[in-house]
Amino acid sequence: MADLKDYITNDYKAIDAQETIGTVQDFFGDLTFSHFPVIEEGIFIGSIAADDIETFDGDKKVNEYKYVLEHFFARTDMIWLDVLEVFAKNHTNLVPILDENNKYVGYYEIEDIIKFFHETPFLKEQGAIIIVSKNTIDYSMSQIVQIVESNNGKLLGLFISNSDLNTIEVTIKISVGSLNEIIQTFRRYNYDIISEHNEDNYIKNLKERSDYLDKYLNM
Repeated sequence: MADLKDYITNDYKAIDAQETIGTVQDFFGDLTFSHFPVIEEGIFIGSIAADDIETFDGDKKVNEYKYVLEHFFARTDMIWLDVLEVFAKNHTNLVPILDENNKYVGYYEIEDIIKFFHETPFLKEQGAIIIVSKNTIDYSMSQIVQIVESNNGKLLGLFISNSDLNTIEVTIKISVGSLNEIIQTFRRYNYDIISEHNEDNYIKNLKERSDYLDKYLNM
């Protein structure tokens, strides 16, 4: 699997704070970036948003609009999940990268981070996806792991895919083990099964009973 640092790019140079707004407007007009990093005397000072710059005076310089720059960034040693969080929190498709000395080294594009995610075992390896939900106050990550592993399941990964004040939803990927036994164990621990599974005997039994009832009522 590739190192996340392999996806650092410098295809386009950071915008210099002395550039005119008109030049930057033309830059954004040719590309699909939501933001782009700005440097002043080689130092990163923030990112300018494509939506903001549309309303700026084209004759002015970028450094006259420092107050609107956004200051999110990633570090070169960040793991990919933390980088993905920066993208999500800032509603951007490009994140500047700084090293441990705060030197600007390039940027990540969201497409590359998604590509990296696709290379993780969670997505790349064969397995079954189970989506479960439970009351937030009763939720336990360790319990979920225990349920999977106690049924000889091998866990490839799990993440919280949805949540509110009352309910939490967890997406789980497993590669081996009896899927039906795992599902029934989740039910015994009062988890709701959100995903549908052919191996789910509980659903099969419900369907058989429903079919029988329909047949009886239509006699």
